[in-house]
Order: sequence, then C-alpha cells, then structure tokens
Amino acid sequence: MVGSQLWQPRLLAQVMDSIIMDDMGEVYSIGIRLILIAVIGLIAGVLNTLTAAHVANGVGADLRERVFEKIQTFSLSNVEKFTTGNLVIRQTRDVEAVQGLTMMMLQALANIPFMFVGGIIFGMAALPQLWWVMLLLIILVLIVNALVMMPLGKKFETIMKLVEKLNGLTKNNLLGIKVVKSFVQEEEEVKRFVDISDVLTKYNISVGRAFAVMIPSYIIIVNMAILVSIYLVGNMVADDPTVIGAFASFMVYLGLIMGAIIMGGFLLVMASQGFVSIKRIKEVLETEPDLVFNEEGSTEKLEGSVEFRDVSFKYGEEEDHSLHQVSFVAEPGEVVGIVGTTGSGKSTLVSLIPRLFDANEGEIRIGGQNLKEITKEALRKSVSIVLQRPVLFSGTIEDNLRHGKVDATEEEMEEMERAAKISQAYEFISGMVGLYGAEVEERGANYSGGQKQRLSLARGIIGDPSILILDDSTSALDARSEELVKQGINKELKGVTTFIVAQKISSVVHADKILVLSDGKLVGNGTHKELRETCSAYIEIYETQKGKEVD
Repeated sequence: MVGSQLWQPRLLAQVMDSIIMDDMGEVYSIGIRLILIAVIGLIAGVLNTLTAAHVANGVGADLRERVFEKIQTFSLSNVEKFTTGNLVIRQTRDVEAVQGLTMMMLQALANIPFMFVGGIIFGMAALPQLWWVMLLLIILVLIVNALVMMPLGKKFETIMKLVEKLNGLTKNNLLGIKVVKSFVQEEEEVKRFVDISDVLTKYNISVGRAFAVMIPSYIIIVNMAILVSIYLVGNMVADDPTVIGAFASFMVYLGLIMGAIIMGGFLLVMASQGFVSIKRIKEVLETEPDLVFNEEGSTEKLEGSVEFRDVSFKYGEEEDHSLHQVSFVAEPGEVVGIVGTTGSGKSTLVSLIPRLFDANEGEIRIGGQNLKEITKEALRKSVSIVLQRPVLFSGTIEDNLRHGKVDATEEEMEEMERAAKISQAYEFISGMVGLYGAEVEERGANYSGGQKQRLSLARGIIGDPSILILDDSTSALDARSEELVKQGINKELKGVTTFIVAQKISSVVHADKILVLSDGKLVGNGTHKELRETCSAYIEIYETQKGKEVD
C-alpha cells in the first residue's frame, strides 16, 4: 500500500513530462500503470484493515479474559483495594482503549516510517533544490507535536480516574435508589454527579483544545511550505519547463510526509491514552492475590471440627484489630451460636473460617488441619457460608443453586428439592411456572427479601458441607419460617457443624455452645444457661431483648 502511494507521484511526473512533450501514447501507457498501482494499493489497504481489526479484537478479547480470570483469583481484600467500580472500568474502557491503540498501530505504524522516509527520499530525488523545505516542514511539525502531545498523558490518566468516580457514584445511586427516593435526596445526588462531571468535562475540553490547536497548526505549516515551494519553483520554470512535472511530484511527496507526521501525531495521542490503560491493566495482572492456597494437598471433604488458637485480625492498614486473641473449639456436628453487639466482630470471625480473609495472628484449624495448608477444593467442599445480604445472579433458580454445587440435580426430588425444602424455599418455588427454571432478574429484583434469603440458604445447603455458616441469614424471615428452617437444618443436616450469627438470642438459645463477642474479644463461651450465670455481656444483651421470654 505504501509502495503504491510512493510510486504514483513518480509516474505523475512522467505524465506531466509526456504532456509537455505531446507524447499521448506514453500518457496512456503511464495511465494504465497508475490504475494498476491504485488497485493494488486498494487491495493492500483492505487486507491491512481486515488484519488489523482481527488482531485488535483478538487482543481485546484476550485481555478481557485475562483480567477477569485474574480478578477471580483476588481475595476480598484485593477487591477492596481496587474497588468494584475501578475494576469494572479497567475491564471495559481500559481494554477498549488498548484495543483501539492496537488497531491504529497495526494500520498506521507499519506505514508511517516507510511513508515518511520514502517521501523524503523520493521528494529530494524529484526536486533536490528544495531539500531544506522538507527539513523545515518536519522540524516545525515535530515541535507542534511535542508542545501539544506531552501534557496529554497525565490528562488521560486523570480522565480515567474521574470516569471511575462517576461509574462508582452511578452504581451506588442505582443500588440505593430506594433510600434516595425515601429521603428525597435526588437533588443532592444530582449535585454530586454534576460536580464530578463538570471536572471531567473540563479535562475533556482541554484535550479537545489540544486537537483544535494541532490541526490548524499543521495546515498553516504545510501551506507555508507549499507557498515557499511555489515561489522558488516559479523562478526555475523559465530555465527548465520540465521542473513543472518534478514540482507536481514533489508536492505529492510533501503531502505524504505531512500525512505521515499527522498520523504519527494522532498515534501519539492514542498511545498516550492507550499506555495509561496498559499501565492500569498491568497493575491488575501483576497484583498477587493476598490469599494463596495449597495446590498439592487432598481435595477430599474435611471433618467438621473448627479450632481457633489465639486468632487476631484487622482489615487492611487499620491500626485497631477487629478480633483479639480469639480461641475456641467447635466439635463436629455442634451448633455454635455467635452473639454480640453491632461491630463486635461476629461476621469477621465467621469470614475467617471459609478463608475469605487470613488471620494476622494465631492459627485456625479445620478437621484437624491448618487452614492455610488446606486446598481450595477441599475447603469449598467442606465449608459453606450464607450471608445476611443475599446475592442472587441473573439467570434461573437452578443456575443460582448450582453455585453451591455445580452438578446438582432436580430429578426425583433429589438435591435441589431437598435443599429447597430445608430452606423453606420450596414453598414458593412449587407455585412458580418452570419451578427451578424460573427466571431470576438482576440481583433477584423479582423476589422478596425473605425469598432471596431462602434461596441463598438453599444454595448454601445443597453442597452438603461439613460446616455451615449462617451469618444472620434468617433476618428477613418471619418467626414461623425461621423456626421451620431451624427444624429442617436440625433434622436433615445432622453431623454438620453449624455456626449461627444472630442479633437475637432467641435464634441461638438452644445451641450447643454460644460465643459472646465484645469489641473483637471473646468474652463468653458456653451454653445459654451457663452464660446467663457467668457472662455480664451476655446478660446485658439478654435483658435488653427481654430474654426471659425465650427460656
């Protein structure tokens, strides 16, 4: 393609010379060659674009997959460091920027050097007297590029950060739309959005101004070069009329050089944005997961014993520990209640058992093995957690239950139906069209809070774990449904060690043992009767809730 562009001006000069010499046969001959070269250039250009598009899309797809796979290896602490909105932007917009840069580089980068160098060589060969015009043109355009392009890298980086803020703000607003509407905070939310959007607009305008300066500057420079060339050639024509053909060829080469420089300028702009995105994607790909699992141990399900030995934990760089020197033992098949005031560390404690976080100090043992030596497969088979805030994925009920067990079945009242009955989800599933194939909208928007909790319970139960953690996961259920869930778990999940995090003592009063937390410390460990006599923190909670009614 570049070869055809460089060769055409030489033939054009020969056409001009032939016209001056009134040799029409040569004109027709050269014309045919020009058409053939143009066709070859067209075919080469199409092939170049198709190849560039194919490769760029492949790069984009590969990057998206690699980033997503990497995110799946992150622990919760890794995700919290980046934030969800940040990772979404890196997964989408940054990958698109790299894909666009790849496309442009494959289309233009191979052409620009050859067009630039070839234009200079052929241009000087056509009209060597004006070599300095070409040199001056190149110097002036490079100066414009340097002045305009250099500040853009930092601006693109700031723009990406502002886009992340807008994305996060929009996401929070949509997730909390009920709160916004309930407290009439629409205007305040709009103001917050507009403030960030205005800053983003200013940066985008500053980038636009750079382009507004760059293009006219190029036009002025090339027109000045043309004007000077015309003036100088005008003095040569009187002595040598064939200079006209050489001049026409020279002007085309001048345009090719200018085009190469302009394409190079645009490539620099794309590169400024693309390299910022590459840096951001690289940060994700090079981040090592905070949690590393043993890959060589057994994958068999573990026994349900749990032991904490002087375990302490704190989130990130916080100074205060969320848990302080916690020690206890839960035997297989025991029901362990966990109570305490808000912020006492209940959810933190149970999050350490499935190794969502690693303890900073101390040791946790499951089935007699150190938690850090257990393989991921064995741990996921052995421990299941049901969160207070149920998370459902768009798809079907069946799809969501299979997050708990990939090969779960529904035929002949097997695993799905058993889990649904224990969790009391079968009560509403049985009345739905399609049963387990019933649709689940985004975040389970077409189900009530209680229904979502029961589906989450079913998902946690279906894998038949050795250890089941219920993190206040019946809070949205009425008293009758909660009692039925307890009865189902006690009857159908015998031998399963169950941890029940609860705000209400009535939910754990019949547990084999109850752990009482206060400010991250274990201040009580015993049965309901024992704690009523020995643990002041438990007695206070009990009295506050009028616990006499639960005896």
